[in-house]
Amino acid sequence: MLGKLDFWESGSQNSSMDYLPRIIEERLIDLFRHFPVLAVLGSRQAGKTTLVEHLPIEKLKTVVFDPTQDLMGARRDPDLFLQGQPVPLFLDEVQYAPELLASIKRRVDRDRQPGQYILSGSQNLAVLRNVSESLAGRVAVLRLLPMCLAELGDRVEKRGILERILFEDDFDPLKHDCGPSRSAFEAIWRGGMPGLIGMPDRLFSDYFGSYAQTYIERDVRTAAQIGALQTFGRFFGLLSALTASELNHHQLGRELGIDRKTAKSWTEIASATYQWFEIPAYSRNAIKRIAGKPKGYLSDTGLACHLQRITSPDGVAAHPLAGALFETFVVLEVFKRMESWPMRPGLFHFRAYSGAEVDLLLEMDGVLHPVEIKMTSNPTNRDCRGFDGLAACFPGIRLGTGLVIAACEEVRQLRENVYAIPWWCL
Repeated sequence: MLGKLDFWESGSQNSSMDYLPRIIEERLIDLFRHFPVLAVLGSRQAGKTTLVEHLPIEKLKTVVFDPTQDLMGARRDPDLFLQGQPVPLFLDEVQYAPELLASIKRRVDRDRQPGQYILSGSQNLAVLRNVSESLAGRVAVLRLLPMCLAELGDRVEKRGILERILFEDDFDPLKHDCGPSRSAFEAIWRGGMPGLIGMPDRLFSDYFGSYAQTYIERDVRTAAQIGALQTFGRFFGLLSALTASELNHHQLGRELGIDRKTAKSWTEIASATYQWFEIPAYSRNAIKRIAGKPKGYLSDTGLACHLQRITSPDGVAAHPLAGALFETFVVLEVFKRMESWPMRPGLFHFRAYSGAEVDLLLEMDGVLHPVEIKMTSNPTNRDCRGFDGLAACFPGIRLGTGLVIAACEEVRQLRENVYAIPWWCL
């Protein structure tokens, strides 16, 4: 068990019957015991507020900020506001009061005691830049995405095969415990939004419609001065059709009647508000790793299905984007799980001009673990040909255990040190 500080309760608040624990809880607690400031950042309605308020912290007060009101004068006089707030203090949606960050810095410079402030935000534009400038060395930052399979209560291992390959020297991938309680297509269609738990399927469209509208009218409007919000809405829908691909901003702009610069800027806004994630292309020269185009993914497959007007799990199976949605689901699952890992690997994708591709590369201790994602129930050795192309492009590269993540039902060995694993095992 983790040790206690004097402000930690002996019993967790997580006894609420409606609360589903998140896999990063233990890491959050550990960081807050050693840093004066903790920042929890992620997309809207990913569960940041609920998570923090269920951490076992005694006398944690919450202040939620609003874009239209200066709550308790926090923006007008941040020093005075903080003087009247005892720690530990949770400042929710702090991007609406960025003036507080310099004041928090001054206070923690005078008193470096850990466990003073928790910040949350759904916008990286306002928060992370100011956090990095004002609180460097004083803040621990964790990202919270929508829920992973283990958090949703599916019958999967809490530590997946991928994590165990990276951190356990003697792990045998052929040993695994259990399967999921739903099909891959159902998991993709539902996504991981906490707000959908217990909601009837017939209301999913209403939920996501409200989500997208609020995101555009509130988050995007606050994050950047965009006048053409309706066009941005069309842009956001187009992004969902391009998930699991390398963006061409010229083409994207032509589709919407905007220039390349605007299309690139809007993509950056989607990334800054945690609705779009990009993985850089891999090059052995660390300086050149960003030379190729990044590969992008929408933040939630349930949201992507809504934006593509896919009305059911069966609709996912028959849709032209089924493979891209399956890849998106798997990559997002990796993102979610690795936030709880003690060390995050480098993440890249690989595509050679010869046509060789690897969907995901995880780099740890100078070793690359290649991962291919295939929506097939019968993965074969042909599905890992991209691994050979990677090795041919970079002679002498150190390759670790490789995985083909597929819609199969059991782990099987495809070749030496390469395994096919079910999507729910990762």
